[in-house]
Amino acid sequence: MTDHHLLQAPEVRALISYLDHETAPMIVMNTAYEILAANTAYERQFAVAGKPYLGHKCYAISHRFSVPCDQAGEHCPLQSALASKAPDRVLHIHHTPRGPEHVDVELRPIIDASHRVIGFVERLQTVRQASARARGSGLVGQSPAFNRALGELQRVAKSELPVLLLGESGTGKELFARALHETSLRASGPFVVVDCSGLTETLFESEVFGYEKGAFTGALARKAGLAETANGGTLFLDEIGDVPLSMQVKLLRLIESGTYRRVGGLETLQTNFRLVTATHKPLERMVADGQFRQDLYYRIAAFPLRLPPLRERSGDIALLVESLLQRSGGNATQRISPEALTALGQYPWPGNIRELRNVIERARLFADDGEIKVAHLGLVAPAVPHSAAPLDAAGFAEFARTFAGTRKALAAALGMSERTVYRRLKQAGLA
Repeated sequence: MTDHHLLQAPEVRALISYLDHETAPMIVMNTAYEILAANTAYERQFAVAGKPYLGHKCYAISHRFSVPCDQAGEHCPLQSALASKAPDRVLHIHHTPRGPEHVDVELRPIIDASHRVIGFVERLQTVRQASARARGSGLVGQSPAFNRALGELQRVAKSELPVLLLGESGTGKELFARALHETSLRASGPFVVVDCSGLTETLFESEVFGYEKGAFTGALARKAGLAETANGGTLFLDEIGDVPLSMQVKLLRLIESGTYRRVGGLETLQTNFRLVTATHKPLERMVADGQFRQDLYYRIAAFPLRLPPLRERSGDIALLVESLLQRSGGNATQRISPEALTALGQYPWPGNIRELRNVIERARLFADDGEIKVAHLGLVAPAVPHSAAPLDAAGFAEFARTFAGTRKALAAALGMSERTVYRRLKQAGLA
């Protein structure tokens, strides 16, 4: 790269003078990954006192890498923007004065009159709704699978698109929904949770739409529904796959028009909320079977976001365990042995983070000397088939229908190859 491809000092000074008016941390880099300048917000949030960064490689400062991100197994926005001459965005974990943090990185190329990329402006935003370190509440994780889901959440949060959280039971769907709300433009409004599992038609209608005095026996006063309570904020419908079919048309009308009537009422009421839904059920299959309305499915699934099961986040086990020990409110000096951590990392976690929490809370009660050992964990291999032999066609079909994971995970659970699973799914009419 010759000198005329690089930003010159006067250009950098003019650009950083402009960027100093921005509240977000921003840096200017050349095409050789070198940081040329930074605005005041960057110096305040990311610069380490006494540690120079000007003239240093961005990957050395942010990641402490000796090579660019793409050579260290991560996506490099600079390489992508250099090739496409278009902006690129990625979620990375950066080293900051406060320790490792999730940072939403948006990089834009600077293009000269000859349409050549001569430098970059990088905008950084720390993600406060998740932690790359152990903490007592909220989302915690560092693994690639967790970061992917968190990055997708950051992209959709500021929009008004309905979000459908997909994942097995125990993967933290409500925590992700709350983080989505807190990142959205409606963060100052209410976050209202409706647990749809187990709600009968009558209960669902009265919970969501509310009721008038005298609408039914026991309705001694008017009650506002949760759709009304969520006005100006976010309505989170957890386990939406359990909504009674007869109620789905009323829910669709609420979502599309924002209008509804209380049970026993004649007045049409208006509400305005951001919709987030979640399920562990296969909604597309339910649509095909007539168990879920197709029009409602397409309305809620504008932005499907898959949450990874814990077995895809094995690198987060130690971090999650430390966080759970902080949250338990027990002995502050309680710790876990290396052997116990190894055992936790080898377990498949069919119950995901919820199961991990239960295991840790139980183990704490047996750790009299303050250290959780393997014997305290009480881990028992989950009762899932490990070979296809015992399963006839009907048994395979039933197991496949109730299994909420991916085809790859199904193959692992059954001890089959993915090709065999696909063939048997086709034979069962499930693929």
